[in-house]
Formats: sequence, structure tokens, C-alpha cells
Amino acid sequence: MSLRNIGTVYRKEMIDSLRDRRTLISMVVIPVLLMPLMTIGIGAVSLRLLRRAQKETPRVMILGGSNSPRVLRSLAGLPAMQFAPASRDYERQISNKELRAAVRIPDGFDHAIEKGEPARVDILYYEGEIMSEIAAGRLESFFKDLRQRTVEERLTARNLSANLIRPFEVARENVAPAAKAGAAAFAGLIPYLVILLCLTGAMYPAMDLTAGEKERGTMETILTSPVSRTHLVLGKFLTVLTASIATAALAVASMGISARYAKYLLGDVPPEATAQFHMVIDPKAVAAVFAMVLPIAVLFSAVLLAISVFAKSYKEAQSYISPLMIVVILPAVASILPGVELNMRLALIPILNTSLVSKEIVSGTYHWNYIALIFGSSCFYAALALFAAVELFQREDVLFRS
Repeated sequence: MSLRNIGTVYRKEMIDSLRDRRTLISMVVIPVLLMPLMTIGIGAVSLRLLRRAQKETPRVMILGGSNSPRVLRSLAGLPAMQFAPASRDYERQISNKELRAAVRIPDGFDHAIEKGEPARVDILYYEGEIMSEIAAGRLESFFKDLRQRTVEERLTARNLSANLIRPFEVARENVAPAAKAGAAAFAGLIPYLVILLCLTGAMYPAMDLTAGEKERGTMETILTSPVSRTHLVLGKFLTVLTASIATAALAVASMGISARYAKYLLGDVPPEATAQFHMVIDPKAVAAVFAMVLPIAVLFSAVLLAISVFAKSYKEAQSYISPLMIVVILPAVASILPGVELNMRLALIPILNTSLVSKEIVSGTYHWNYIALIFGSSCFYAALALFAAVELFQREDVLFRS
């Protein structure tokens, strides 16, 4: 095997690929622009909507509450709350966002509280609508405070301590470092994006270097060169692999830079969010994830090259490769789902195993036995795919399909 011949093919194909606009867009433009858009753009929009929702005065309605002046006066004194006159169509108004919430108070509520009789207050809101949930949260907080004050007043009237109903306190204390505490928000997202971009970055070069050559009528010319077909396919493979790895590398670098400067661009970012952004650019985690993704990039490059060389035209190659996107996305998404944890059985499933172990690595957990098993199995799958691609290039019925 001549490394010189492989290098010659690689340099030639790499130069041609960099001249192709579609390859440049998929390899450079999309990852560089997509990550800041997701990190800063979506974050800025979310923060703006949240701040606006917190500043808005929600409009709520009080239902019932006859002969209960005490609770009605307390409700009327709530700041940042606008009260609407009672109406029977309150559910329609909440659905249409004319009202943000409504509270149903039983008649004689004050009397029931004074006598120690049970009473129930219902808060009606529209789940999933942020302003409705904020209004419901404020009402719920008010009635919880009222309940606590009522209990304390009853205990005081009987010369009893409030500690009788609360004999001890329970508190949760986080022992995870700040950078790892926010890892849950990114641990599944980063491997998913890296794996997906490894695939998309390799798609256009693979199709252009095989089906594109057939469509342009240059495949025959290349095959008549003094370079063997094995050297030829390996040179093309390295070109596709370079595009795949470069796309993922640019995406992660862009995400890291965006996360680092997001707190300056977004303004008042909570400390916990800053910790999450810092976690994204942890060099050790990024290097480990890239090491695990490298065999997957080899697998994608070889599979895409094999599929594309089988196609007769660029359009046909696209129709063959499109279902592959679903095959890759499904296991990558499955790794993000709650309850899906790494085990010996899942460690042998390609793509899913890499996504799961990468999620653990980003979270700061290194299971070396799984890492070794997954890296080895991924290399095995990648070698099989590369062998299949080389074998397809030896078959003239594949290269000259018409």
C-alpha cells in the first residue's frame, strides 16, 4: 500500500471539495452559525420572554368568597395583580388569554377558618402558558402563606409552639461541582449534535466524490489513472472523514466560544447558567468525546461512501442517504430520553453506545470499562464499513451502473 498515492488522491479531492459551495456550507457555515444561534439566540429570546412575563401584571378573577371579607381584602392587597369582575365564562377567558388565572373560594371561607372547619381553594390556570403559570404560582404562594399564618395563630391561641407541627427541617445540599451541576442540560445535547454533524458534514463530500463523479462523467477518467482502486477509495474516504471531523470540531468550538461569551451578550444570566456554559468548554471532556466519536465518523464516512458509489446520480444518492438520517437520529435521540442508562447490552449498539458514554463523559463520569468496550466495538463496526466500501470500489458493475 502506497501512502504517497493515497496522499496524492486525498490532496486532490480535498482541494476540489473545498471549491464546492455545498460542501463549504455544510462543513463550515452551518456549524459555525448554528451553535451561536442555539446558545445565544434562543437564550436571548427565552430570557426576554421570561423577563417580560415577570414584569407583566396578570389579570385574575375571584369566584365565590361570599361573606369572606378578610381573605378578599388580603387578595385585593396583592401587588402586581389585576382583578377582573366575576363571570361565568372564566374558562373561556383563560383559554383566550383574556384572564391569566382564576381562584374559586368557597362561600363562608372566613367563618370556616375561624371555626377550624376544612375548606378548599381551587386555582384555575392554563398549563403550558407561562403567564398563566406565573399568576397561578402567585396565588398559590399567597394561600400557602395564609394557611401558615392561620396555623400559627391557632397554636398561639392555645399557648403551643409552632415547632409542634414542624419538629425538624429537611434540606437538600448539592455536593457536585458548579460545572457538573449544570451538566444535565448539555450532557445529552452535545453528543447528539456532534454525532449528527459528523453525519451531515460527510454527506455532501461523499455524494460529490462518487455519484457526482458518475454524473459528470469523470469516474472513468479517474479509474484509468495509475493509482490503484484501493488507494483511490482510501484517498476519497480520508477526504470525507476530514469533512466529517472538521464539521463536528467547528460546531463544538463555536458552541464553546458562544457559551463563554453568552453571559456578556445576554446580560443578567443566573450563576447556575454560567456554570452550565463553563461545563461545555471543558477541554478534557471535549477531547474524550472526540476520541469516542472518531470511530463513528469513520463509520459514517465509509457507509456514506459505499451508499453513494452505488448510486447512479447525485439525486439518487440523496434518496438513498435520506433514510440513513433517521437511522442515526433515532438512537442518538434515545440516549437523551430519561431512564436510558448505559449497560453492557446497550454498549454494543452502534451510535447509541457512543452517545450514552459521551453523555456520561460530559457529565464528568468516566466508566473506563464501558469506554474501552464501546471504543473497541465502534472501531470494529467502522473497519467493517470501510472494508465494504473498498470492496464496492473493486466491482465494475457498481462503478458503471447505468
